[in-house]
Amino acid sequence: MALADKSWAWLLTRYSDIRSALSDPRFSSDVNAPGFPRSGMVTAGEGASLIRTDPPEHGRRRRMLTHAFTVKSVSRLRSRIQQITDRLCDEMEEQKRKDGSGGSVDLVRSLALPLPSLVISLLLGVPYEDRDLFQSITATVLSRVNTEDERTVARKELRTYLSHLVAAKEENPGDDILSELVHDRMREGQLTREEVTGTATLLLIAGHETTANMIGLGALTLIRNPSAADELRKDPSLMPGTVEEMLRFHSITRSGPRRAAIADVEVGGRLIRAGEGIICAVASANRDPEQFPDGDTVDIRRRNAQHHIAFGYGVHQCLGQSLARAELEISLNTLLARFPGLRLAVDFAEVPFRSDMLVYGCHALPVTW
Repeated sequence: MALADKSWAWLLTRYSDIRSALSDPRFSSDVNAPGFPRSGMVTAGEGASLIRTDPPEHGRRRRMLTHAFTVKSVSRLRSRIQQITDRLCDEMEEQKRKDGSGGSVDLVRSLALPLPSLVISLLLGVPYEDRDLFQSITATVLSRVNTEDERTVARKELRTYLSHLVAAKEENPGDDILSELVHDRMREGQLTREEVTGTATLLLIAGHETTANMIGLGALTLIRNPSAADELRKDPSLMPGTVEEMLRFHSITRSGPRRAAIADVEVGGRLIRAGEGIICAVASANRDPEQFPDGDTVDIRRRNAQHHIAFGYGVHQCLGQSLARAELEISLNTLLARFPGLRLAVDFAEVPFRSDMLVYGCHALPVTW
């Protein structure tokens, strides 16, 4: 495919081809590798350094964070996530009560965005009262319509904020990931200050943006599929499989993983030579009819939905996927239980979708019940 700067890269669309490429060490994630398709990229910038490293350096850095996002660690957080969700739902009810019987609530602003923002702030040790700052910066960085200069300014602003926070953690550490990186890794010389700041940037942006949009899209999907919502109310144990199906169906990251071949590699019967780039269309792969028959429909009982690659594949598979699953399961089950009459407060055609953003979702989701 042709890129904006007149260069080109291979576009991978089939499920099997993308899994093969993302698990092959002959493809590099380093943006400085010859042939890496950088043109048109909209990324979290320097904060994405962890996901732009190759083994063994990637594994070394990733292992410093893995313990905080294991299934066991996340299971210990579930009660806290439930408490936050319940409180946000209480506030939704109170807001609607104040507005009267005809009032509506923006589900994005009231639940989908604050829930993962609160959780990642808690884990990282970022003051939640600074949420307007980092949410605004994230929106600028991930916009597909802002200029590169605007994104650069926003990235620098966020890194400056987090750099100051790193300095504060040196003086007054807390029980959080950032304090651990500062005191156990940076002071021991395992990470530089720049690497700690970059890791914090990546985790802060990735930790709230993607899950927030999936909560909104998940709620909208269930509102528009009342029979599925009724099934889930009767049997909440179906929710984990439903979440996998939502992740497969929506595949919200609009710009798929990119790699550069560092050796000649055959993928899907085509030879990709060293120095050539690839772009992986994950959304296409997650609806590949050979892997997911009738993939353009939502089926909460789909047997193989968990094999989606919405979280990527291979060594760079999303570090926070267990946390994202927990937040989705808890928030959607709670919405169904608390608001059995949940419905859109506007026509579906009036829902403002994020077609202008790197991460797809809804800018707002007016609901009532």
